[in-house]
Amino acid sequence: MSELPQGLAEFVAGAGWADAEVQPLPGDASFRRYFRLLRGAGESAMLMHAPPPHEDPQPFLDVAHWLNAHAMRAPAIFASEPQAGWVLTEDFGNDRMRDWLDLHPGEERAAYEAAVDALAALHRLPPGPFAPYDMAVYQREAALLAEWWCPAQGLAVDAEGYAAAWGKVLAPVIARQSPGVTVLRDYHAENIMLLGGKATAPQGLIDFQDALVGHPAYDLVSLLQDARRDVDVHLETAMLLHYSQAIGGTDDDFLAAYATLGAQRNAKIVGIFTRLNARDGKPRYLAMIPRVWAALERDLAHPALEPVARWFDANIPEALRAANGGLS
Repeated sequence: MSELPQGLAEFVAGAGWADAEVQPLPGDASFRRYFRLLRGAGESAMLMHAPPPHEDPQPFLDVAHWLNAHAMRAPAIFASEPQAGWVLTEDFGNDRMRDWLDLHPGEERAAYEAAVDALAALHRLPPGPFAPYDMAVYQREAALLAEWWCPAQGLAVDAEGYAAAWGKVLAPVIARQSPGVTVLRDYHAENIMLLGGKATAPQGLIDFQDALVGHPAYDLVSLLQDARRDVDVHLETAMLLHYSQAIGGTDDDFLAAYATLGAQRNAKIVGIFTRLNARDGKPRYLAMIPRVWAALERDLAHPALEPVARWFDANIPEALRAANGGLS
């Protein structure tokens, strides 16, 4: 186990899994590492290592406990040492929605309906005891495009005007998001587990440690404008209608907020994916930027985004926009 993190054997033994086989799993865009523990007749658990100072597993534990206490399907917590970065949880298996749909493309609509239904159930709950998704957070995230993608393209842009434009379009969204809902912030096909191995299976939730209290449109955007998977615009429209029916109706203000938060989230992701390449040496995320940029352009076409759209017109050359923000 020399290639495994220091302290793993001791934590696993203390949790009662000393006899388990440890299988490292592929990582994500963070400093977290994951392992599957196997023992006996098919018994398994998931081990997360989220080491300080880069990671803190306590928010994951807090959100998991809240979700499970409110009948949402987060993994059960078996053991934890958050100060050392260790968390042992229930194993949700291998049926990620994205991978499952690669094998069962004919079940796409049913799977997305189930994911929207789970989100509607979350939104019917009172908001959790989490920090607000406020203007400072929205602005900090949107700024990532100007801070990382623009310099990578050799662009000197009006950063002050960018922030001012976002302030104008986000203000009405924030005004309408009180009392708000729990926003998981990364609710998409790679973070939804199909626990029964079928489209209508219960939705197992993962990667929710950054949850905030904000607008219900945000996680819909995460799901339906997925950075990692193509979602046809007709399916997106159908799922927006499905969500509206599930919660008893939406209005034009909701659709404006959906477009605004779509643009905000997609601008953030373009910046993050550029940063992952430039700072962290992870170039594979660059290939996803055109998909995200195409969704961003659709969002900018909504009248609610007019100040931000004007900024893009003035600061981002048409050739780069026509190339869907791709980096060479």
